[in-house]
Amino acid sequence: MNPVENLWQYLRGNWLSNRVFETYNAIIDASCQAWMNILGKPEIITSIGMRDWAHVGQSL
Repeated sequence: MNPVENLWQYLRGNWLSNRVFETYNAIIDASCQAWMNILGKPEIITSIGMRDWAHVGQSL
């Protein structure tokens, strides 16, 4: 997976999983809220994008 896919996996695992959404708009609202939650935690975004296996063959 690329870093963006890992970020969405984190969002699903922490804010979007094990929920039932009544409408499409509820899905959009929950996704937007999850995105806002992660934007407030830049250290998590950095850690997801800087994992060793995500940089095979690249020097950091």
